[in-house]
Amino acid sequence: MPDEILEMATSILTMDDPRHQKVRKLVSSVFTPKRVKLIEEQIANQARLIVEAIRDKGEVEFVHAVSARLPLWTISEMIGIPEDRRQEVVEAANAMVGWGDDDTIAESDSATVMLNGIVALHGACQDVIDARREKPENDLITALLRAEVDGQHLTDDEIRAFFVLLCVAGNDTTKQTTTHTLRALTDHPAQRDWLLADYDARIGPAIEEFVRWASPVMTFRRTALERFELGGQVIEPGDKVTMFYSSGNRDETVVDRPREFDITRTPGPHVAFGGGGVHYCLGSHLAKAQLRSIFRELYTQIPDIRAVGEPKYLVSTFINGIQEQRCEFTPR
Repeated sequence: MPDEILEMATSILTMDDPRHQKVRKLVSSVFTPKRVKLIEEQIANQARLIVEAIRDKGEVEFVHAVSARLPLWTISEMIGIPEDRRQEVVEAANAMVGWGDDDTIAESDSATVMLNGIVALHGACQDVIDARREKPENDLITALLRAEVDGQHLTDDEIRAFFVLLCVAGNDTTKQTTTHTLRALTDHPAQRDWLLADYDARIGPAIEEFVRWASPVMTFRRTALERFELGGQVIEPGDKVTMFYSSGNRDETVVDRPREFDITRTPGPHVAFGGGGVHYCLGSHLAKAQLRSIFRELYTQIPDIRAVGEPKYLVSTFINGIQEQRCEFTPR
């Protein structure tokens, strides 16, 4: 993809300093304790309503009914996307990660599908930007428009790119972790029971295992800026280096019994959320809040929920995705 298209799609994810530091500081400045508390309250309410909507059914397709709903509902409410535009945002975000899957691209091609997704998300965000300039609201777009650090402000291009990042990185990661975790807790009922015996005390460390096990982002690429030697391999400036998170999260030299799902691990090592460093996931605390809230509601309202049958996986070299997963439970 051309550099301009990549920037429209990735925001701070693929920026280097000093620009990365400037944009990240401005974006970070709007996540005040008061705003984070408001978002966490919204997440808790959304999770409750999502589970209430299915609890009398007894059987649903879990991805569309539960795990796909919470992340983009959270993002749309944070940003201020009107309800009549939210389905458009959902479809565009799905296209951004499903460009390698025949079901997603249909009669089109991968590049066109991705580009159309980018254009749709930028258009939806720009409409909100324009509306908030006319009439500010208590949402993230208004805060981003007002953000100032050392006399610098975010451009509309930077705000739109950050919105795309939220819709992609903040959507599929949590959606896929939720679905993979339901399957894992179904297959390991003793661990589910252990978690529920003291949910508030145990869910924090358990989430670290959820994301390690799911490894929702499988790969990422960087371009080397300097000559470097790693594991006997010389990497030259300009070389493209791919990181395999799925492999790192199952590294037997770091993780004990890496191919076993174990929510009692303390600590729970993983390289989800991008590992450490300056690019550590800005929304990791929100992803954890979503996982904490959705599983609390699921196991409170429909405690015997379980995944049944085989999942339908997304064809992707990037996202460890499940498109469909049936689940069953005793109706309330």
